[in-house]
Amino acid sequence: MKCPFCGENNNKVIDSRLSRDGNAIRRRRECMSCDRRFTTYEYIEEIPLMIIKKDRRREEFNREKVRSGLQRACEKREISMNVIESFIEELERDLRESEEKEIPSRVIGEKIMAKLHELDKVAYVRFASVYRDFKDVKDFVEELKDLLDQR
Repeated sequence: MKCPFCGENNNKVIDSRLSRDGNAIRRRRECMSCDRRFTTYEYIEEIPLMIIKKDRRREEFNREKVRSGLQRACEKREISMNVIESFIEELERDLRESEEKEIPSRVIGEKIMAKLHELDKVAYVRFASVYRDFKDVKDFVEELKDLLDQR
């Protein structure tokens, strides 16, 4: 670690502790050349999750997009934001634990559909109408028939 004052690489760590938010390690260092002290922070380097879209474009996983879609599907339904947030956290954790660096968007869509199917059938159909790109009422009727047949 280069000293910000004299540029020398020779320094020692005199104190280490977690940052306030717990996402970094704060280190106090002392330069052995100029005796000045400085602080460094050490963070975990996260590899971004890349999503492969239907048109083969790649974009970084975006929690906000998932949250927005779920909120629209669950609008005026009795599903709390806590449930939505915990599902998003669970979804992201599952995606990261899969150790895949690139994930097809359909995998995420299907996981969301499965969760909504379990939580609320109306929210499920709302999400499905956008996700599966329903063209007309017939598509809705077919999805509803499938839902009723599952009962």
